[in-house]
This record gives sequence, C-alpha cells and structure tokens, in this order.
Amino acid sequence: MDPEESYGGTGIISTGDVSPARRKMTPWQSVAEALVAEGIEVLFGLPSDPPQLYDDLDTLHEQGRIRVVGVRHEVSGPFMAMAYARVTGRPAACYASSGPGVANLVTGVLEAYSGCTPMLVLGVRAPRTHFGMGAFQELDQVTLLRSITKWATTIETPELVPWTMRRAVQIATTGRPGPVYVELPADIGAEPAEIPAYEPANRAFRPGPDGQAVQAAAKLIAAAKRPLIVTGGGTIASGAGEAIARFAHKFGVPVQTTPGGRGSVAETDPLFCGLVGLYRTSFPKRVYEAADLIITVGAQMEEFQGGFLPRNPSSKYIQIEIDAFAIGRNWNPDVALQADARLAVQALDAALTEIGVRPDPALVEEIKEGREQAIADAQREVKASMDDGSMPMQGKAIVSEINRVFGRDTIICNENGSQDLWSYYWPYYQVLDAGCCVPPAEQTAMGLGVTGAVAAKIAAPQKKVVCTTGDGAFTMTAHELGTAAQERIGATWVVLDDHALGWVQWMQRRMSPGGRVFATDLNPPFDVVTAAAAAGWQGARVSSPSELATCLEQALQANERGVPFVIDVPVDQSHHHAEFELFHGVEPAPGSGLA
Repeated sequence: MDPEESYGGTGIISTGDVSPARRKMTPWQSVAEALVAEGIEVLFGLPSDPPQLYDDLDTLHEQGRIRVVGVRHEVSGPFMAMAYARVTGRPAACYASSGPGVANLVTGVLEAYSGCTPMLVLGVRAPRTHFGMGAFQELDQVTLLRSITKWATTIETPELVPWTMRRAVQIATTGRPGPVYVELPADIGAEPAEIPAYEPANRAFRPGPDGQAVQAAAKLIAAAKRPLIVTGGGTIASGAGEAIARFAHKFGVPVQTTPGGRGSVAETDPLFCGLVGLYRTSFPKRVYEAADLIITVGAQMEEFQGGFLPRNPSSKYIQIEIDAFAIGRNWNPDVALQADARLAVQALDAALTEIGVRPDPALVEEIKEGREQAIADAQREVKASMDDGSMPMQGKAIVSEINRVFGRDTIICNENGSQDLWSYYWPYYQVLDAGCCVPPAEQTAMGLGVTGAVAAKIAAPQKKVVCTTGDGAFTMTAHELGTAAQERIGATWVVLDDHALGWVQWMQRRMSPGGRVFATDLNPPFDVVTAAAAAGWQGARVSSPSELATCLEQALQANERGVPFVIDVPVDQSHHHAEFELFHGVEPAPGSGLA
C-alpha cells in the first residue's frame, strides 16, 4: 500500500504561492470545500445552530461528493469516524454543536486518540462577541479537548480557514496519526469573506529508519533462535501488513498481534500465532514465552497487551515505533527504530537478505504443527459444547459459529466485555482476511463496536459486517438503532446476553468481600429483539445451540436487503478461557478453554 493510499493523501505539495486566488464565500463553505478536497467522503454527526455547515454539506451530499450520516447521539460520531478510518485507511470526520454537543464527543475522541486514528473533529463555539460573558452553551472547548487530540484550535478569522484545515489534516495523518479538533465561533461561520482557495495537505511524510539501527537490529534477528513479531495498530496505520507477511515467510518469523494490530495479516497464515496479553490462548502463550527475541511493530504494549507481563528474561527486544514518546515506555529496547512501520520492516528485510538469513525449517514446522493442534483442540471444544445442547451457550461456541457461517470477506467489530472477549481468542474466531477487524483501542470504550459496525458497512459495502457485543454495550448504544435502519446498514449484531455487566460482576464475585454482587445485574433484562424491531430491524432470539446457524443465515439474507439484524444469544457468564482467569491471578475454573 502506498503512503498516499494508506492515509488517503494526495501527495500534493504547495507551489509556494503565498497569495492563492481568493473567492467570496462563508467560512463554513470553505470548511466543506476542504473536506471534499482532502477526499473525506463521510461526515458523522448532528446538525446544530447555526446550521450553515450542514446546509453546505447538503448540497455536496446531493452532488454525491460527500455523505452525511446523522447520528442519534454525538458520542457515536467519533466512534463511527474511527471505524471508518480503520477500514478505509483514510481520515474521517465528525461534528458536534457547541457546549454539551462537543462535550459528548469526549469519549469517542479519547478512544480515537488512544488508537492513533486520523480524524477531523469539527465544532462550533459561542460567538466571539459574547464569549466569556455567559453566552448560550459557552464552554472552553479547546481546553476540554486539548489533552486528547494532537491539536485543538479555534479559527478566529475567515481568511485562516484554508490554512487551518490544511494544517489539521496534515497533523492528523502524519507521524503518529490522531484526531485534531477545529472549531468556528458561531458569528463568523456565516459571514461571507474573501477566503483563499483551498490547497490540499501533503500527507506523504514517512520517516525512514536510521541505517546503523537497522544493521544492529538485523544482527539481533540473525542471531535469534526463536524470534517473534508482534504487530500493533501502527502496522495498520502504516499499511505495513503485506511487508510483514513477506518478512515473516522470507525469514521464518512467527507473527502475533495486539487487538489493534489484528487484521495486519490474515489469521489463516501458517505463521500467525494468535494474540498477546489478556487476549492470548494457550498456544500463543507458549510461543510468546519461548521467544528469545521480540520485535514489536507499532505496538504500544500497554497493560492488557502484555507490557506489564513478564517475558522470557533472556529475550532481546527490538521496538519499531514512529512516536519517540512511546519508545522505551514499558520495555527498554535493545534496538529502537523510530520510523514508519512499513519502511522499517522493508529496511530490515533488505539488511537480512544481504546478510543471507534464511528461515529455520524446524521452527517453521513447529509453528505449523502447534497451530494445527490449537485449531483442532478449539474445534473439539466447540463441538462438545454444541453437541451438549444446553443453554445458555458458551461464548467460544457462539463466535466459532459466526466465523463458520459468515466466512471470508467479513469485518468483525469488537466490543470488549468478558463474553464478547471470546471473539478475540484465536482460533475460536479467526480474522480470515487482512484488514477485516475493527477493535476498540486502549481505552476500550463501550459502544465503539456497536456503533462502529454502522460505519464499517458504509466504508466497505461489499463486505459482510458482524459485531459481537455484550448486552451492556448494546443497550448503552441502543440510540443508534434508528441510525442503522435509516442508513440501510446491512450488518449483524450478535448480543452475548448474560443480563449483567459481566466482567465487573465476575470481579465482584472473586474480589469483593464475601463475593458480594451489586449494581451489575441488568434486570429486568432489556429485550433487544423487540427494541430493534421497533426501530426497523429484524432479529431473532436463540433458544438452543442448534438454532444459532439458522439465525445467522437469516441475518445474512436480511443484510443483503440492507436490513440490520440482531441475534440475542443467552451466554454462560461463568465460562471464560483459562488465560482470562490466569491474567487476573485467578485459578481457572474447570472446563476453561485450552486451545
């Protein structure tokens, strides 16, 4: 993938003309012009007072130059923009009105910031003439968003709109990507002014690695007996997946991912070995702990990704990271390559080729056999669970059945609860194609997967989209049921329903005095199927394991007609993978997953 494809950049560099042509237009018209010029195809949000931006966008919408998706709650705007950017590799945009509207963006922007998502966040502010005097919905929004954006600014004069928008796009998409907040005071947005024509940003900046560091890293890799690559979200942002797959096969290096790096390579790849940290199963754990060299590629390795877990004490560590702040944040690397992930991997490939490094056939065969055994073990566990026929179902059986019925060309959108966590556990669920996973970032805000599925289908209408979610996250974001119906989103939501905030309740039972459970039961349970039907969806409730496949097939048929579908599946709250319990320092319950 080219740099311009990965970030959606034009690669256009300013000619140096400091006096571009000026035209009479409003600042909001200039903003809309900038969005179209930058190839931003969709804006998610709610219109506001003043309405000028949406008036201008409506004309562009009718011309087919930009799509405007109206959400039911502002927090969904950045969630959807984040999912859209993840699927397309291009920046997305969202919008909210002043005061409470912008305040409602915070959770989604925080998630996008932690996930390094290129995003334009647009807002309107109280008028300059009254700001500071108690104006309606007055709020220092720039200060509110400054700590969770790469840049937050107010456009104080109409003439600065093109410069600010160009600067915002460049900041959002280069280096470590992230959200940028730009606002207009209400009183200048509608005032016609002589505004310079818009010149698109240059997004082709990709720093390459230091040559000496590349040679040092190559020597470590050449000397390693059991190297391991761990890919993170930076791999996706860089478009480095193909380079990593080539590297892994050329030199016989197994690959694992963080949730953010999932989809960097297809999980059917014979060298793919699952996820790390909280999200690992038994075979990936063995591979990880046996590694004598770990190479992280754009992976932050925060607490749940394994940065706080012990690794092989004799192992070496190579860190590939574009952001200087992240280097050495958890582990002190033996060699650090501060560079774009794809360029760094390509440089290492060239250096190892020159050295003459070849794959170790014994290690490659060991990985292949371990993979096959892990898949066979998981299939055996799932079959036993399905054949048992009892309800509620086990989460591993639910996600495995989704994987089987939906098959290839399916984007999975994850939530992050104790039961939908089974969709992270390879090989119970396998991302069959590269680029087909929309996970939450390190904040794991509830609702990203539920609302993100809407944007994922808009971004890739030719693909199937499924979201696995607990009933807690689904009901928290049920306000977007109407959005999915209105936009004719042919996607499926599978609710793993335990009538509780399951993860917190699991911790209460094990860590609260006497195992006291409080404020985590969801009773009376929310009838997701009836609620969805009221919003124009179709749905089904599973009453036996044998019904699940039929329900999933019905969902696919409805999705083909542009109808959203929800499947409510009662799930066994007590059943977790053994590694989930071990991660929390708890002895696994009998019957926990072993794959």
